[in-house]
Amino acid sequence: MIENTLKRIADGEFFMIAGPCAIESEAVCLEVADRVSELANRFDVPYVFKSSFKKANRLSGASYSGPGLTAGLTVLRKVREQFNVPIVTDVHETTEIDQVAAVADILQIPAFLCRQTDLVAKAGATGKWVNIKKGQFLAPEDMAPIAAKANSDKIMLTERGVSFGYHTLVVDFRSLIIMKRTGHKVIFDVTHSLQLPSGGNGISLGQPEFVIPFARAAMAVGIDGLFVETHPRPSEARSDAAAMLPLEQMERLLDEVLKIRAARER
Repeated sequence: MIENTLKRIADGEFFMIAGPCAIESEAVCLEVADRVSELANRFDVPYVFKSSFKKANRLSGASYSGPGLTAGLTVLRKVREQFNVPIVTDVHETTEIDQVAAVADILQIPAFLCRQTDLVAKAGATGKWVNIKKGQFLAPEDMAPIAAKANSDKIMLTERGVSFGYHTLVVDFRSLIIMKRTGHKVIFDVTHSLQLPSGGNGISLGQPEFVIPFARAAMAVGIDGLFVETHPRPSEARSDAAAMLPLEQMERLLDEVLKIRAARER
């Protein structure tokens, strides 16, 4: 089933990446994967589970950064095996790539690291899909030479907003069209695009009330995939608590964006 899901993505079907921001417990990851897998099957959408074993770009050293490589990959492997879904997770250093590639089906380059040549090149050399998140400081056309560093035809480019002054991101939906000209898969990360970076006294805030409207807008413009961080109890989350979409709203999100996709395909 995992290979079939990846084939459907490669063949151009709309897909969804979803999961909690960071691995905070095995139980939360399994709860999210269970619910989103059920929705994905019902709506017939290829689904990739996402969570991070390490959040390496915390503003404060006191912020939760994840369980670490070994413990995190153990949880991700269990999700993959139990729900038969592909896995995407971040890599931060070239030394992590081989271990992560042994578990994950898609390697993700974080936005702040997207210009790191050795990181992108080694990720591409694994033969896995590579999801490169566009830095908040980059123009969409800058992603073409960055993607070329991977020397791979299995590239995804993710829009996650652009910095607009302090503690604020905006989304220029032209970016989705411009990045699509590269020929690579284009994903819209709706929850991070609505983040308010470091806007809460050293921690990031968010605007989850706008997730569904922005996801609808991105689908209307045209995307290959949608990236959503979700949690069953966001207020209890240890990372990005203020930005994640409540798990109970995932059904409405999928229903609304798929109706727009169907209208586009008429």
